[in-house]
Amino acid sequence: MSTGIDSALFRETLGHYPTGVAVVTAIAQDGRPTGMVVGTFSSVSLDPPMVAFFPATNSRSFRQLRTAGAFCVNVLASDQEPLCRRIATGGADKFDGVRWRPGPLGSPIIEDSVCWIECTFQDIREAGDHFVVLGLVHELAVERSTLPLLFFQGGYGRFSPGSFIATPDPDLIQAAQLAETIRSQIEDLSTELAVNCGVLAEIRGDAVQVLAANRGSVAEPFPLGHRQPIIPPLGAVFLVNSTAAQVEEWLRRAPDDSRDRRDLYRAGLDKVRACGYSLLAAEPRLLQRQQAALSAFEESDRLPRHERAVQQATSELAELFCPDLLPGELYDLASIVAPIPTDADLPPMAIRITGMPAAVPAEQIESWVHSLKRVAAAAGAAMTGTRG
Repeated sequence: MSTGIDSALFRETLGHYPTGVAVVTAIAQDGRPTGMVVGTFSSVSLDPPMVAFFPATNSRSFRQLRTAGAFCVNVLASDQEPLCRRIATGGADKFDGVRWRPGPLGSPIIEDSVCWIECTFQDIREAGDHFVVLGLVHELAVERSTLPLLFFQGGYGRFSPGSFIATPDPDLIQAAQLAETIRSQIEDLSTELAVNCGVLAEIRGDAVQVLAANRGSVAEPFPLGHRQPIIPPLGAVFLVNSTAAQVEEWLRRAPDDSRDRRDLYRAGLDKVRACGYSLLAAEPRLLQRQQAALSAFEESDRLPRHERAVQQATSELAELFCPDLLPGELYDLASIVAPIPTDADLPPMAIRITGMPAAVPAEQIESWVHSLKRVAAAAGAAMTGTRG
């Protein structure tokens, strides 16, 4: 049945939808490895687990592949484009030089692919000029947590997620220039308190360290330019003068959207607004878990599942956020952060101190907070004066 739709227009229109690239492999009836590149792979069902791909009815590669008893879908990584092109060109020797190992059902698993799914044929049906091939999943695994190869508008590519090391951005450049105007005050504060001291700027939902003075006895884990997603409870100092809509956007970044968690985060924000600074208590296990999640997030090209791990690990710090300071009590702190009062048209900025010794009396912390707020107020005045 013809609908009168131009085939070139059909391809052009659907080409605006990016697809993943996979190689379906099998051991054919003649005992040789065979395979074909597909951009039509999709999950179908969880119970039972089934997947599908859609080869052309005139595909010689699929005629050979369907003689096998099982097949394996290999999701290619973004750096496997040469391998993809090799297999796509066809020929009897297209597997020469391709590193693979047999899967549990014997199908070739291509080395360094993102993941693989080995199946048996559940059903094959014609659908116009293509087949719908349903596969029943038997085994699967993630081989390499990295970005997949994509096909878009006739070419291959990859996602371009952000990085923890900040890239040039007009707001970021402005924040760095403003921070330079208070460098001496930040260095003096770091020396006076014998702690690490840095200036943070809120840039598109991330906290970026734009200036650092590390005079503390504990090494600073965050390099200059480090970018960290602002996820509740962290980042409250950037929301001191924010609108309800901005607070709502911040709350939505948390992994748990329950009323109890929202109330907890709002209470922390209210506390920061009332006292003019935030504290984060030091609990090594939770802080190390968050740092590990941040590192895995960066090393894996900021994949979504690693982003969820960062969200979860950050939200677990809620109980450590803004503890009450009781006279005579000792505290281990990870950070103290105070907002810099600046004009609304400037990037929100703050000063953070880290690298503090353990078991600090509440009275000492209050003295540090007083010094930090004094420098933050002076920094705000200096930045406003610089603009004038």
